[in-house]
Formats: sequence, C-alpha cells, structure tokens
Amino acid sequence: MKKLHLISNAHLDPVWQWEWEEGAAAAVSTFRAAAEFCEETAGYVFNHNEVILYKWIEEYEPQLFKRIQRLVQAGKWQIMGGWYLQPDCNMLSGESFVRQILLGKAYFRDKFNAEPTTAINFDSFGHTQGLVQILQLAGYNSYLFMRPDEMEGLPAGDFIWKGFNNSSVTAHKIQGGYNTLMGKAREKIEGWLADNRDKNEGIVLWGVGNHGGGPSRIDLAQIDQLMKQEKEFEIIHSTPENYFRDVAGQDLPSYAGDLNPRFVGCYTSMIRIKQKHRQLENELYMTEKMLSTAALQGLLTYPSHELHDALCDLLTAQFHDILPGSSVQPAEEASLRLMEHGLEIVARLKARSFFALAAGQPKANLQEYPILIYNPHPFAVKGIFECEFMLEDQNWQEAFSLPVVYQEGQPIPCQPEKEGSNLNLDWRKRVVFEAELAPSSMNRFDCRIEMLTHKPIPQLAEQNGCYRFETEELLVVVNARTGFIDEYVVRGVPFLRPNAFAPLVMEDNEDPWRMDKASFTQVEGMFKLMNEEESGLFSGVKGALPAVRVIEDGDVRTVIEAVFTYNNSYICQLYKLPKTGTELEVQLRVYWNEKDKMLKLSLPTQLSEGRFVGQTAFGVSSLNHGHEAVAQKWVAVEAPEQNLGLTCINNGIYGSDFVSGEVRLSLLRSAGYCAHPINDRPIMVQDRFLPRMDQGERCYTFWLNAGELADRRDRQDREALVHNERPYALSFFPSGEGERPESFLVLEDAVVQLSAFKKEERGENYIIRLFEPTGFGRSTVLSIPSLGIRQEIHLNGFECKTLRLSASAGTLAEAPLCEV
Repeated sequence: MKKLHLISNAHLDPVWQWEWEEGAAAAVSTFRAAAEFCEETAGYVFNHNEVILYKWIEEYEPQLFKRIQRLVQAGKWQIMGGWYLQPDCNMLSGESFVRQILLGKAYFRDKFNAEPTTAINFDSFGHTQGLVQILQLAGYNSYLFMRPDEMEGLPAGDFIWKGFNNSSVTAHKIQGGYNTLMGKAREKIEGWLADNRDKNEGIVLWGVGNHGGGPSRIDLAQIDQLMKQEKEFEIIHSTPENYFRDVAGQDLPSYAGDLNPRFVGCYTSMIRIKQKHRQLENELYMTEKMLSTAALQGLLTYPSHELHDALCDLLTAQFHDILPGSSVQPAEEASLRLMEHGLEIVARLKARSFFALAAGQPKANLQEYPILIYNPHPFAVKGIFECEFMLEDQNWQEAFSLPVVYQEGQPIPCQPEKEGSNLNLDWRKRVVFEAELAPSSMNRFDCRIEMLTHKPIPQLAEQNGCYRFETEELLVVVNARTGFIDEYVVRGVPFLRPNAFAPLVMEDNEDPWRMDKASFTQVEGMFKLMNEEESGLFSGVKGALPAVRVIEDGDVRTVIEAVFTYNNSYICQLYKLPKTGTELEVQLRVYWNEKDKMLKLSLPTQLSEGRFVGQTAFGVSSLNHGHEAVAQKWVAVEAPEQNLGLTCINNGIYGSDFVSGEVRLSLLRSAGYCAHPINDRPIMVQDRFLPRMDQGERCYTFWLNAGELADRRDRQDREALVHNERPYALSFFPSGEGERPESFLVLEDAVVQLSAFKKEERGENYIIRLFEPTGFGRSTVLSIPSLGIRQEIHLNGFECKTLRLSASAGTLAEAPLCEV
C-alpha cells in the first residue's frame, strides 16, 4: 500500500504573545497530556524537539520527565530535531548554528540516549544555504521546514537541498502548516488524500499548536476511524526519520540557494535585540579564544560551567520569535535582560583571561602609562585602537597634557580625543593610535605625557562649501551644505555617488513581520541638515553651532560631525577619516520618534551593474536585487567587469536592499508589537495609544572599504571579524612577575578564519574550527609553537573543518563537528 506518515506534534513557542514563564507552564501541561496519550493509545507516537522545553520539564516536573524518558526508550515518544530550540535561521553566525546543534545533541544523548537524523525548523522565517553544510557535518541527512510559503524556483514537497562545499541534505517543505485546530486533524488528512492520490508516500503534521496542546482525544479517535476506512493509503503515526527513510533513494529535484525571502520585516524589527545578540555572540566567542589560550598555558582553569550558562543565554535569544522581533514588549525586555546576564558572565571571564595573559609584562617605567591590548585572532591585526586612562594627578593649569604612545621605545601615530567623562579638567585621557598587533598574544604600548600650551586645534577647514579630506590613498569630500558624503575615492577610483550616508525614511506599517511584501521601496522623506540654531539646541550648547563641524583632527584621523532632523526625530552622524588606509568609519546616534516608518541609510555606489552579496553562515549569499535581503557582518557590491569591490561592515544590523547601484542599510522599524494582518481588520486597534518598537535612542557603526575585487574578497571577512570581536585594550600597570606567553595559535595565511577555539563539551581536549570564507579552496599552516605543532591544512571553498587539539599528546587531528 501507499503510505501516509502522520507527525503528531505540539508547536510551542517558549515566548511569543507571552513571556517564558507562561511558555514553561504550557510545556508542562502539553507534555503531561501527550504522555498520557502515548501510554493509552496503541501505535501512537508523539514528536517533540527543543532542549529548552525538556529542561523546564526536568526542573519543574521531574516525575513527568522520567515518564518521557521511559516513553522515548519504548519508541512511543520521538525526540525530534535535536537542537537547543528552533532559532531564526538567517541571522545566526555559522558558529552559533553549530552550538544550537552541539548543545542540543549532547543533552538528548545524555538524557534520552537519542540522536535524531532529521533536523526540523517548522516555524523559522526563511533558511540560509549555509545550514546545509552544517547539517551534513552534524550527522543529519534530512531537513523538515515550512517557510517560505511560496518561492519561485523552489521544488514542491521533497527535494535535494544543496549547500556550500558540495554538501546536501534531503529536504521536505511542509504543506498545509505544522498544526491543526482542535478536532480538525481528520479533515486536514482527508484534504491531503484528496489532493495527492497520485503519490506513493506523504507526510502530514497535526496537533493543536502555537501555544501547545498537541494531540486530543477527539482527534485521535477520528484518525483511528480514518485509518480503518482508508483502502489505498496505509496511514500511520510516524516520525520524520521514518518518512525520510521511505523517500531515500528517489530521484528528486535539487535546489541550491537560500530559502528566502519570508517576513522581511524581521530582518530589522526590534533592533536592540539584534544588536545585543551580535554583541553577546562576539564577546562569547572571543572570550572562549582568550580563555583557551590562557588555560593551555597553565594561566587559569577553563571555566566550562560559566561559559555554558552564557551560551545558553545566547541560544535562547536566538529563538525565532525573539531575534526576529515578533514577540510582545515584555518578552523583548526579558530577552534583553537575558542577554545582559550572558554578557555579564562573559565580561568577568574576559577580564579573568586578560589579567592572566598579562603575566610576565614588565613593570612600567616612571612617568609612563602602560596600555595592553590582547589580540584574540590568529593573525596580525593592523588598525586604529583607543584606550582611556587617568593621569597620576589633576592638571589645573591652562596647559594641555598630550599623550604620546610608544611601542618598543619608538613613538607611533597617535592623537588625543574627547574622553567619555565630561569633567572639564585635564585629568582623564583618551588616546587613539595606529598599530599592528601580533597574533594571539598580549601587545604592549606605553604612553608618555608631553605638555603643550593648549589643546591642538583641528586643521581641516571648510572650503567652497565642503570638507575635502585627502591622503595618498583616499579622498573623501563631505558636503557642508547637506552633511552627506559626495565623494569617496580609493587610489584614484570613485566608489560613491553624491549624498552618500543619507538617512531615508521609508513607508512602512504596524506589522513587525511585514507579511504582505518582500521589499521596502517607497521613500517618504529624508533627514535634512539642521540650521545653526537647531544644531546648537539639539547639541546642548549655549548658542548656535555649525551643523557640520570637525571635532577631532590629528596624526591618526579626522572626525567630522553632522546633525540632521526629520519631523520629531534627530540624528548625530560621525565620519571618521583615516590618515592611513582606505577604511571609512561612520557612526550614527539616532533619536527616533516616528510611527509605522522604517529608517534606512543610503549608499549610492558607482557600481550600478554590480552584484550584491552578503555574509551568511560559513559562506556568502547572493542577495536579491530589489528585495529586502538578510546578511550578517557585511554586505558587498562586486563588479567583476571592472575588477572592483565595495564592502560595508556593520556591528549589529541584518537587513538591506540594493537597487540600481544603491545599497540601503536597514536601521530600524517603528512597527507595533506582535501585530499582523488578519482579514480586513485594522492591524492594531484604533481606540487608544499603543507603543511602537524602537522609539528613542539607537546607535550604529559601519565601516566602508573598497578596492580591487580579489583583494576585497580576501580581506572583508577578517576585517568584519576584527571589528566585531575587537581586540581588548586596557590601561594596566603589571607586576612584572610570571612568564610572558608568546603568540599561541597562528594561521600563516591571509584569509582562513578561526570560527572557534574552545574546550570540548566532554573531555579535556580543545576544539579548533576553521573555515574558508571566499569560496576558493586554499591551504593554511596552523602553528602552535609552545606545543611544537605546525600543520598544513587544506580547505575547499567555504569548507568548515573541525580539529581536536590534545595538549598532552601534542597532536592536532580532524574531529566531527559535534565532537563525538
């Protein structure tokens, strides 16, 4: 007979229209009812995933947890998916996807001796192609998903999903949703049968969902009747693994690419959540690298339990109604609190590792202020670094204390800038300097004070209505009448058209998902430069102030500030122009008070025929022209015919679009909380004040760089990593005691990335994860001098490779992604 697999489940969001405590309560009651049905009903199997829900059962109803363990062993309860939870499947880094699977599989192995081979993400809003390689390396052969609901070129039903590095899994796109209303399961099954009599096998998901519920007695009774009546199909209670086992070996169509777009508003909604998520991702993975280096050199004990707690905070925040910004406001606040908890753990561990790694640094000389910077990356990092420190005494004179930075006794380019404190006293110093940091090691700088009669005055002045900044490699022209950049020229090649970095106000609505469209195209207005009176009032000074002004200028960079207004909203924008190199840094401080609007930042490029691409999990995605696209730490415009590339790195946004050479970066949306269209009703009730998301102050940083295409491809991933996992600087007077550690881990090429350096989940060895970020295969040499290791490693284009380091044996060998 033909076969129809019924997958009984209970879609249960830990948070959404509710907070986590209600989600935990729903999980307990749903699992309790499901256990009863498993025990009472012959042939019935319940399927459920997500570690976070099982952890709640384990803590709040331990007897129920033991019942579930027995049912799993009896084959009546299927551990489905095997991840920590169902995360967003676009905005996570490749390493975060690995951790979702790693912690999920470890938990289910330990507690249930179960290891699923079908990954599931029923409710996630689109899926990156980078997932395929990760799934395959993690031991999955199949993937069950639902969204996008409709997508041009995507095969219906079953297909082979192809990923990077020749990876593939069998995928099934769910038809008709993952749940059913109470008493409507039979109706859904009969509908599938009526539409699919020509098929030999099929799959239908059922169970009351979206706040738990799962199976019901009436549904089970009606399904039992249908099973007995149906003559053509054998209808069975089943599991995803059983379904994919039946379709294995069939000649299926294939698809290579992202499963996007869907719910494009979620790439930007609740931008605070997204920025905090990126921050915790960055700080956690960087701190792991520092702790591993310190622990392997005997400087501290690796804090596995503390790191595990912080990682669980991160994984929870990646849930597909938290990170995409589709939950209620109390859930937003709770999620921010959750990530702050993780960040506090990590901050303490980072300080612990920093002070341990400062061992052996010599004492400071008299009249010197030491600055230590730890570079966690296995390659040298050249850039502009900042640090603040206190003078040994207050200077109440009119003279100015100028900090001068030395490295190994030689002065290096540096300049003073406005410190964070507003005490109008020459006492605290912020010094900015250009340097190159040795890989995976502590770098020492010393600051000496020279007295000047007065603070240096900026030299760059306005001429003919603009500020013209020019070096041997770079030309930037800032228009003093608009506040925008009119020219960005790298080594004689122009890359931007006028009015670059203009903030655009886009038409939008109340729906945080934005379910009705795949793009934001209608410009409603643009921020305009303030007049001098408005500028003075907004800036908080006593009187008028030019709206475009140079606020810092020295041997390292020039900083130009511009202030803009639109209705009841304001922006302070900084352009940081380097005296060396071609990378332009732009910072925005946005004060937003609009409703049902979107804010984008415009970069009109000269590359009108260029290809728009962006970073994704262990790969690079081609981003649809015109559609709102999702990417991670960078987007780029590539023009192969001209051999040119332009990269824009960010520190916490994910949405953008590209039309006719113009990149538009999505900064925020002022949609409602958890509101979307239902029939022809108003999206939100119209009889009261209702809050909108992302009102108030929001801050952003972008780094723009351009040049030859091959050079951009090679450099952009490491540049993005360094800006996000920024080397840690601190003014610290060391004791001079201990032995100074040298560079620990070094990659001897200019491209390959270190995704993770951490202790393994079970055992005493360490995990090193590398990946190739350009799509072109290459070799690198991984060197650990203190262990006598120097090993050549080849990676294919976009290949992710996991290695196990045994310090006791002095060996480095390939390991499974999930470590066992």
